[in-house]
Amino acid sequence: MEKVYASAAQALAGVVQDGQTIAVGGFGLCGIPEALIQALHDSKVGNLTCISNNAGVDGFGLGMLLQTRQVKKMIASYVGENKEFERQYLAGELELEFTPQGTLAEKLRAGGAGIPAFYTKTGVGTIVAEGKETKVFDGQTYVMERSLVPDVSLVKAYIADRSGNLVFRKTARNFNPNVAMAGKVTIVEVERVVEKGELDPDMIHLPGIYVHRIVINDAPEKRIEQRTLRATQ
Repeated sequence: MEKVYASAAQALAGVVQDGQTIAVGGFGLCGIPEALIQALHDSKVGNLTCISNNAGVDGFGLGMLLQTRQVKKMIASYVGENKEFERQYLAGELELEFTPQGTLAEKLRAGGAGIPAFYTKTGVGTIVAEGKETKVFDGQTYVMERSLVPDVSLVKAYIADRSGNLVFRKTARNFNPNVAMAGKVTIVEVERVVEKGELDPDMIHLPGIYVHRIVINDAPEKRIEQRTLRATQ
């Protein structure tokens, strides 16, 4: 089955729809699927629950979807550097399920591994644990967290072969493998596609069994979230 699509819009066609839960890879603006987010924005689907480490910045990344009110709920671990996110949340216009970063990563990994729930000490005794089951193991209290299985996962990788085997680039790897594994349908944006058999098996970070559709974005913008420069002498 051919997995490579001509454009991000075509890759999303027939997959995304109103009311879905969509997971998006990235950490800050590092390793976000820029073209797929833009295509999701242009599709005008709404009432979305988005799972991501954060919600981008104003006007870029998932921040674009917030501006057009396509997102009703965020499941995230960091919510800074986005004034529109702050405004909507404080005004009661946006739901937020605030999740510790390691717990969020494990919720996605567990979802991809077919594990429905797990126990963790993180969040015990805080608002994170409110309304959740707790259990004592070896004298220590743990809180049960449900795994995440999004309807669609949008992922950024560096190279894919035509079978969907993926290579990530350095820190842009971040949440992307877990997001890719968790999705019922996983769509991946890459900078380069090679033929089957060209990738050394030892180079592959994620097998193609998790990947359903691929689109090429050979010139991503790769914005820097916060540019910090040393003062001139």
